[in-house]
Amino acid sequence: MMEMLTRPLRHLFVTVFLYSFSVFMVVPAMVDVIMSAVCPGKDECSIAIYLTGAQSVIVGLGAIVMVPLIGNLSDTYGRKVILTAPMVLAIFPSVILAYSRSPYYVYAYLLIKTVTSMLCDGSVICIALAYVADNVAEKQRVSAFGIVSGVASCAFVCGNLFTRFISTSSTFQVSAAGTIIAVLYMRIFLPESVAGTSTKTENESLLEKDSSEDLQVFKKMSSFHDTISLLRTSPTFLQAAAVAFFNTLGDAGVNASVLYYLKAQFQYSKNQFADLIVIIGIAGTISQMVFMPLIAPVIKEKNLLAIGLFSGFVHIFLSSIAWSSWVNYASAMVSVLSSIATPCVRSIASKQVGPSEQGKAQGCLTGICSIASVIAPLAFSPLTALFLSESAPFYFPGFSLMCASLLVLVAFILSIMIKEAPLAPNCSADPAEPSV
Repeated sequence: MMEMLTRPLRHLFVTVFLYSFSVFMVVPAMVDVIMSAVCPGKDECSIAIYLTGAQSVIVGLGAIVMVPLIGNLSDTYGRKVILTAPMVLAIFPSVILAYSRSPYYVYAYLLIKTVTSMLCDGSVICIALAYVADNVAEKQRVSAFGIVSGVASCAFVCGNLFTRFISTSSTFQVSAAGTIIAVLYMRIFLPESVAGTSTKTENESLLEKDSSEDLQVFKKMSSFHDTISLLRTSPTFLQAAAVAFFNTLGDAGVNASVLYYLKAQFQYSKNQFADLIVIIGIAGTISQMVFMPLIAPVIKEKNLLAIGLFSGFVHIFLSSIAWSSWVNYASAMVSVLSSIATPCVRSIASKQVGPSEQGKAQGCLTGICSIASVIAPLAFSPLTALFLSESAPFYFPGFSLMCASLLVLVAFILSIMIKEAPLAPNCSADPAEPSV
């Protein structure tokens, strides 16, 4: 466990916390902000649902290409220098709503947020996981991945709890300031990871490459063909990717549905959204930062993955049949183990590639998840709008959530079928010893 307390990883954890805190804290306010601009004074708004769904589709399409490319670039140029771009871009959307939340500014936010999210969404965690894989031994990688996710969950809790007690305008101001602080902290304190990079400094390696060399590098960047090749390399990686796809499809379906479902069915406001999100975040933080380090050494990753996915299925299923607002809070408590699924599947995939391909592997997995993030809004936004409207074929407001829970159940079934596989031939048992 001491490998997860080294100086590079401590600075990485702080960077992930500051960035995630700043990004997540705006989530509870966004439904009210968008609906105030599009459908003022209403609790149900199909246009807002479709608008959010279209944004998610476009972001997902961009992420399919960009995140694997960014992961592969981090293998070539280093984690820190590539991490800078998405973190800087994440500043601009919050600045817009910090200035004004009038309809024109909300539309400008949605446009800028869509463009920046193509690079930002998934990239920071993708590179952070590759950084951890560079600095942590194989046997402790699943616990380390869990801690990264736990730090993000902790930031999720703190950000939403903080939002609970400040005004909407202050929420976006603090978000913008927090993202700037995260970038400065990362640039000043986070050392470059050594795995997969040259011994030269990041600036030297960039300056000394001429245009022809840059062209050759980009020719080698991750593409659809590279992704297919990586999936064919290891059956275990392919199975992990399938699990990640269906789990993300279900989770993205929930994200496209649940806030508007709660708004229409139980008249939730920003504060109620924040309360529910905090409960889910606390459950995720406890499972990732307490349970995983304790049980990972004695329970196989495959079994942990199955436990997490089944917990997620139960959580979403209960929310879909909620007959009172308290049921949503009770189902949130059931989700205490659901957040361990993602670190487990990431760790399983990580162990199937060599140390110089961690960014490529994590980027490939994130790209596959981005495909699910594209499909989910296309399916779930119309489904949610239909079953929340008066023209629903039958009365079941949570029908879209029920469908999402079944997709997570498919991921659970696939996780049981994952076979144990040997490590990649060029994987070493231990990475280069990090500085302390």
